[in-house]
Amino acid sequence: MKVIISGGGTGGHIYPAVAIANALKSLDPTIEILFVGAEGKMEMEKVPKAGYLIIGLPITGIQRSMSLSNLAFPFKLIKSLAMARGIIKNFKPDIAVGVGGYASGPLLLVASMLGLPTVIQEQNSYAGITNKVLSKWAKKIFVAYPNMEKFFPNEKILFYGNPVRSDILDISSKRDQAAKLFQLDASKKTLLIIGGSLGARSINESIAAGLVRLLDQGYQILWQTGKGYARQAEELILKMKGRPVRSLTFIYDMDLAYALADVVVSRAGALSVSELCLVAKPCILVPYPYASEDHQTQNALSLVNINAAWMVKDDLASSELITKTLALLSDVGQQEILAKNIRTLAQPDAAMHIAKEIIGLVDK
Repeated sequence: MKVIISGGGTGGHIYPAVAIANALKSLDPTIEILFVGAEGKMEMEKVPKAGYLIIGLPITGIQRSMSLSNLAFPFKLIKSLAMARGIIKNFKPDIAVGVGGYASGPLLLVASMLGLPTVIQEQNSYAGITNKVLSKWAKKIFVAYPNMEKFFPNEKILFYGNPVRSDILDISSKRDQAAKLFQLDASKKTLLIIGGSLGARSINESIAAGLVRLLDQGYQILWQTGKGYARQAEELILKMKGRPVRSLTFIYDMDLAYALADVVVSRAGALSVSELCLVAKPCILVPYPYASEDHQTQNALSLVNINAAWMVKDDLASSELITKTLALLSDVGQQEILAKNIRTLAQPDAAMHIAKEIIGLVDK
């Protein structure tokens, strides 16, 4: 059996794709898997690190603002469609899986035209344009939120949740190990800050402005900054003269970061939200307002509406984030309520359910 998995652009697309691939391999080690991504995007680095082969297409997105790069889009699309056809002809997959992102469009469109069965996995509560178009030909559509029939044909929808990395499924015994890795104190209340795989300017600047207030209240901080803010964070921490705050450009051991965290400040990307549900951490979400169709706000509201998370709007982060973070860190009762409610949304077996459906479609 051969499976082609296409998509990427951000960790929110890549890690669910890798989780699906790992689940397929666990069910049948003989399955051959090929990834197709977009040249220059994160997947071209992250997928090989996970042990899988990936081919890049020259496809890019269309800029919403007037940009000269948009003039090249039709040529990149045509070339990507031609390359996708060649990849499929050479690899001869039994099924194509789309996880969203630039590359999934050309690959799944060509796969459908060639008569291959296709499935798509939509991570967000507000479906992306690419997946909405591809849903016309998809055999199954795997979703992570209820009420997705407003975007997709209801008879194709399977509500399985978002596939996540398996190492975060059990973090209960990892706090001491985490404290050692990050050189922090396992007995201290810890704030974890994650701005997504690329970092988050509004979160970073708000934390920097309020860092002393947080530390003065006795909390310790694990801060994932992204590349763009790494230098500023390091310079600021040097001025703290050994106080308990650690910054990292990217956190690879997310299971240990979650294990150490008592409260989390995060963007509201689909993967982050799904992981927070699984680890059941009280959190404050700061949605990225420029995500397509403002889907991060919709993701956050799906938790806020059942009192499973707090939310701070991006443009209010500088004035509200530190105050709300201190309020939540000091309120153990509220932490317990949020943790209890967010746990009800967890879908720990999503990757395995999706993998079984994929194999079942091919067997048919």
